[in-house]
Amino acid sequence: MGKPRVNIRISTKLYAQLCEAADRPGATKTAIVEDALRAWFDPEARSVLEERLLARVDAFDRRQAEIERDVAYTYETLAHYIYYWLTRTEPIPEGDRDIAHALGQKRFDHFIGQVARKIGGRDTRDIDR
Repeated sequence: MGKPRVNIRISTKLYAQLCEAADRPGATKTAIVEDALRAWFDPEARSVLEERLLARVDAFDRRQAEIERDVAYTYETLAHYIYYWLTRTEPIPEGDRDIAHALGQKRFDHFIGQVARKIGGRDTRDIDR
């Protein structure tokens, strides 16, 4: 006894994809549909795909947590440095404040320009160079 014949209706787009795949050497519409149904009804095949996806998501989650931890360390280090700098720096005398402000603005603009050149149009992983 041969295989049972099944008549089904599928979307035009799916049918076009099925025909395109069946045009490849060694492939038939029957084999493609049988493989798809076998994968649909085989819970192990589905669980393997789910396990692979979950492993990738878990790895992504671990990397994301490491990045968040590193950023938190960076912010905390910067905060401590600023606090230390503010407590150790002598106040500027009243008469020198305008000159110091102008010099500080010039230095800040230079600093921002350097950061912009490092980041602009380049991979941000190259910042440390």
